[in-house]
Amino acid sequence: MQNHPARCITPSTLRPLHRDHFFARLAFCPPTHPETRKTSIKSIGEGASGTMTSSAAATSAVGKPLPHTHSCIYLDYNATTPVFPEVADEMLPMLQKVGNPSSSHAYGRPCKEAVDVARARVAAMVGASPAEICFTSCGSESDTWAIWGTVMSARQRHGPGFTPHVVSSCIEHPAIIECLSMLAKQSLLTFTLVPVSAEGLVSIDDVARAMQPETVLLTFMHSNNEVGSLQPIAELARLAHQHGALMHCDAAQSLGKVAVDVQALGVDLLTIVGHKFGGPKGVAALYVRQGVQLERLLCGGGQESGRRAGTESVVLLAGLGKAAELVTRELPATAAHMAALRDSLQQQLLAGLPPGVARVNGPADDAKRLPNTLSVGINGISAAALLAELSEQLAASAGAACHSSCDHGVSGVLQAMAVPTEHAVGTLRLSVGRHTTQRDVDRAATLILDYVARQAA
Repeated sequence: MQNHPARCITPSTLRPLHRDHFFARLAFCPPTHPETRKTSIKSIGEGASGTMTSSAAATSAVGKPLPHTHSCIYLDYNATTPVFPEVADEMLPMLQKVGNPSSSHAYGRPCKEAVDVARARVAAMVGASPAEICFTSCGSESDTWAIWGTVMSARQRHGPGFTPHVVSSCIEHPAIIECLSMLAKQSLLTFTLVPVSAEGLVSIDDVARAMQPETVLLTFMHSNNEVGSLQPIAELARLAHQHGALMHCDAAQSLGKVAVDVQALGVDLLTIVGHKFGGPKGVAALYVRQGVQLERLLCGGGQESGRRAGTESVVLLAGLGKAAELVTRELPATAAHMAALRDSLQQQLLAGLPPGVARVNGPADDAKRLPNTLSVGINGISAAALLAELSEQLAASAGAACHSSCDHGVSGVLQAMAVPTEHAVGTLRLSVGRHTTQRDVDRAATLILDYVARQAA
């Protein structure tokens, strides 16, 4: 242990933007034949979800390749997903809305309606009420607010001389660990990082031993972004509440891949990040359970019911909401699709290499890891060198960015899991998604196996 009823909002008076012009600014290029879509959105609060009038809406896009022209295979969904086509369609008309959502006039009201629809869709995705969803700019802001807000509220309640304590794990996202370190340096809190097993899982017993009388918050990721290990969040939440602490969960990597329900998990705070499940970058949310008091991180206007200042980006929120709606509607099919492709990729790589050369990092039980994530260590190669040589053919990762303290280019997560150095140096993180195809996986396996064979020659 280390201590340390909204309706369709479409432009009617302005000349419509061409869909090609919008897609041209995205990471993936537009379809060859652009189409005009109209979206009819009923209030989710009334029990209805968005429906699209185009024929494309009748068929799920799960498993269909994106209409991009780049030949590079994209297996880096854990880093970011493409903006899904339906999401882009939802955002497009918002580019021409000029009103401020806080304004009550004819320009502001449609923008406020669009924000309300997005909030209801995000809430439905995680089993929350719309009033419990606070929009933010990114996952790092949500994580920081969860920690800062809890700690500062606790300090105010307990008065001078009280130093709150936080428990987390040694494989958390830097947004958590760096925030804890910064606040600790300012003597605003103390914290304990518990270790993980060789499968990247925390032990409830270790967390219980780390609890102190001053513990006010447990913060643990729902799933690890490198190896896909799913943490026992519901058990951690029960432990937190037994000690009078709050439970924060960073679910950025899990949404769109596995079910995330705040009621079933019992969490008080949950981080949601749009670009991890088909939404745009630059928009996120923090679920704050009703009754939880958080000190504000951003001060200013009265947006987000006075909890978070800053004029809302209607365009980005429209995209976030649509992405959330797709998750709610497609999750079973998407999860099954991703798991099948991940398993195929894993089988091809292990079968194509001599016994003992490759090892899969993370839980052996598929029920305890994300369905889309394959962390595979290959002895005898450098993952960084492989990715550099194949950078125009295969987009993947060698884990999260290595910090200066890492030895031999090995990520802190793999070090914490005690992965042997010879496999850690050769670890690839391959993550599939909604639009990955079997052909993508087959080509990626061939590229990797051919590279390994060349290095061994």
